[in-house]
Amino acid sequence: MDKTGEARPPFPPFTEETARQKVRMAEDGWNGRNPAKVAMAYTVDSQWRNRSEFPRGRAEIEAFLTRKWQKEHEYRLIKELWAFRENRIAVRFAYEWHDHTGQWYRSYGNENWEFDEQGLMAKRYASINDLAIEESERKFRWPQGRRPDDRPELSDLGL
Repeated sequence: MDKTGEARPPFPPFTEETARQKVRMAEDGWNGRNPAKVAMAYTVDSQWRNRSEFPRGRAEIEAFLTRKWQKEHEYRLIKELWAFRENRIAVRFAYEWHDHTGQWYRSYGNENWEFDEQGLMAKRYASINDLAIEESERKFRWPQGRRPDDRPELSDLGL
């Protein structure tokens, strides 16, 4: 166990099946928009790069996510496995949200993840771009929360 006695299966080294599980678990967590709960998937000293911010550790990650979801209303995310090897996973993702003025965006990005032996994410590097869209262009239209299993993935949507 890590120094906090926590573990987050599946554990590395990843197979395609366990890497896909890890990606879906991350997507589900972020769609739940609970910063304290999401932060528990990361090591206590996790290192991030998210756009131009560099949170370190769970407290900073939780504060970052709190700010993020106060700004990004009606947030809905899809993550898709891109590649994996040993204790690393690469994903691509897109999410839709609107700001306080009602302007909708689709944010596209890539993440590189590195996990410790207990399945907690120790490093997360994210590159993200925002595209302003019309409300009528939205593709992520499920009720707030977990993406239903019958909803398409990014590749299915042509994203």
